[in-house]
Amino acid sequence: MYVEADTTNTPEELLALCKDHPEMIVSMIVSQGELISELREIIQTLNAQLKELHAQKNQDSHNSNKPPSSDGLKRVVTSTRVKSNRSSGGQRGHKGSTLAMTDNPDKIVEHRVDRCPCGCSLKRVPVRRRYRRQVIDIPAPQVETLEHQSEEKQCPRCGVISIAPFPDGVEKNIQYGIHIKSLAISLMQYQLLPLQRTQELLRDLFAVKISQGTLVNWTRELHTKLEPVEQQIVEHVKLQDVVHADETGIFCENALHWVHVASTADVTHLQMHRKRGSEALDDIGILGSMNGRVIHDCWSSYFKYNVEHGICNAHLLRELSGVYEIDQQPWALRMRTLLNRIHYRVEQAKAKHKKSLPKPVCAYYKQRYRALLKSADALHPRQESPPGKRGRPKQTKVRNLIDRMMIYQDAALAFMEDFRVPFTNNQAERDLRMLKVKQKISGTFRSREGGDVFCRIHSYISTARKNACSVFYAIVMAFMCEPFIPKNIYAE
Repeated sequence: MYVEADTTNTPEELLALCKDHPEMIVSMIVSQGELISELREIIQTLNAQLKELHAQKNQDSHNSNKPPSSDGLKRVVTSTRVKSNRSSGGQRGHKGSTLAMTDNPDKIVEHRVDRCPCGCSLKRVPVRRRYRRQVIDIPAPQVETLEHQSEEKQCPRCGVISIAPFPDGVEKNIQYGIHIKSLAISLMQYQLLPLQRTQELLRDLFAVKISQGTLVNWTRELHTKLEPVEQQIVEHVKLQDVVHADETGIFCENALHWVHVASTADVTHLQMHRKRGSEALDDIGILGSMNGRVIHDCWSSYFKYNVEHGICNAHLLRELSGVYEIDQQPWALRMRTLLNRIHYRVEQAKAKHKKSLPKPVCAYYKQRYRALLKSADALHPRQESPPGKRGRPKQTKVRNLIDRMMIYQDAALAFMEDFRVPFTNNQAERDLRMLKVKQKISGTFRSREGGDVFCRIHSYISTARKNACSVFYAIVMAFMCEPFIPKNIYAE
């Protein structure tokens, strides 16, 4: 017989029930145990959620992978750079720059003194000395209309009519020249002005009314002319020993696309794709044809290629800062200090024209690196799947960071054994930054064609800038079918 206790019973009544029905005691203990177990699971889940929310609240761009734009107005800047003993500003021996007077001014305006304050005339008095002041300015901008006239003549002997050919590029009765086209594209593709504001600026400066359709056609024309240049850049990147790679999301046709970059200190290649992972990288076709080293942010798709790898340590430093500040883990601070110390030693050795740190020094730093990760591994054991449950259990962010640093140790520390390998992947991030600025200023791309046009033209502009070539004249050269190509690419 089973009798269920009522919560309204008095203690004396419950005691009497237990004496008459001892099996009820066992049932109550079992049910209470099950309830406690359920409550314990709920508490653990809520604690995990609370910890995750607390971590999210305390994350910003300096201790996570969140962009600086998400920090808001109360962001606290904490730099991971090691403070040097040098004062801020220009260092001793630094060659400064300032305005300098020229000996050959374009125009001279003489200011004469004709009369003395006493009333005496000075017109015939010789000049004792001239004082000079120069003003550097630009003349009032104005367009110039250049008319080409082609002669037609008839031979008096045979009667054949001959017409002088017009220069290359002069194809219509009236058209715009390459300089105004180059300026417009520089404003749109480099200064990132929207179409309407580009129209307004050209109208204010030169009193010309250019339609948005004409501006779009100019960008399409340049995009076509730069196709062989893009192919040369791609082939050049494939041959490099160290290549920076990264990707960033950008909206196109109301859908998320990804712009992938593969760059060096000399050239930049940008390409848009609907995918982020290996499908996109295969279609672009650069990493699959490389034999050098790829520097990236530890995105798993890059490790599918049979190349050497290098990890951006700036990302590791930010994550370690988050582990120390949010999770209060001392090992993270020691690891961050170790990586900064290695970087400092590497910079010192580079200043002495070394190619790597001595092998005993590298071995010591690797031993310290592994020891810190071993202590972290003991503090954060890997979660195991419950019996009977399939699939891999979800690991904490700290555990995932530890695993990454263990598995990719050689990629993380490659910068100390080969000085061609940089400490960070900042080169790729700088090359992608203008895409984000473009999105903020001009919005998203309405068509895939617009995204492809921007990526190719901006790849060319970025390459020109890296080689100290004027953006404006690089575009002019491209319109003249003589695009700027870096000397090292010509050498290949």
